[in-house]
Amino acid sequence: MWKKISSLVVLLMVFFGYQQSVDADSYYHYGEGFDWYNPWSMELRTGTNGGMFNCYWDPANVTFNNGMMSLKIDSNGYGGYTGGEWRSQERFGYGLFQVNMKPIKNPGVVSSFFTYTGPSDGTKWDEIDIEFLGKDTTKVQFNYFTDGVGNHEYLYDLGFDASQGFHTYGFDWQADHITWYVDGRAVYTAYNNIPNTPGKIMMNTWPGVGVMIG
Repeated sequence: MWKKISSLVVLLMVFFGYQQSVDADSYYHYGEGFDWYNPWSMELRTGTNGGMFNCYWDPANVTFNNGMMSLKIDSNGYGGYTGGEWRSQERFGYGLFQVNMKPIKNPGVVSSFFTYTGPSDGTKWDEIDIEFLGKDTTKVQFNYFTDGVGNHEYLYDLGFDASQGFHTYGFDWQADHITWYVDGRAVYTAYNNIPNTPGKIMMNTWPGVGVMIG
């Protein structure tokens, strides 16, 4: 059961997207800091997803200060919860994506960094995930979806508690593989049925329902 307190996940973003189009030949560097909310390059989610996302996405739960972004979960005052979600305006294809972050340690809470595109964007559902389950932040979960097909979860034992300090997590997405990194070290690679649709870079934190969340 998720504790009825306001929790915070703080992220200092250092991400890079190479090759905006999967078919493009040119490469470039993209980066976004968190000194302020830039509506020309960022979006803050409003609304609900339903299903395992047991919250209402509230833009007020996403704040920016001194180069860092904070995502908060809170009570909505009516027995439910609000979460926070940030996303890029642009979509990005193959390349290296990284984040420097500290997730929430609280059972029932998920803190995520991922790329996503789907029917709401007029595309198939392709997604690559880095997720922390708040019941045990000494581990990080990697996953991906290709045309809506997932079930590629891999739980990696970090050897430290991620909620106690900032660390860098990332993935290198290429046509024939995805390699996930922790503090610059490759820790897991997937080779089967790799997604190929450019997606938005996203981060969120939410209280969920489901056996994997706890």
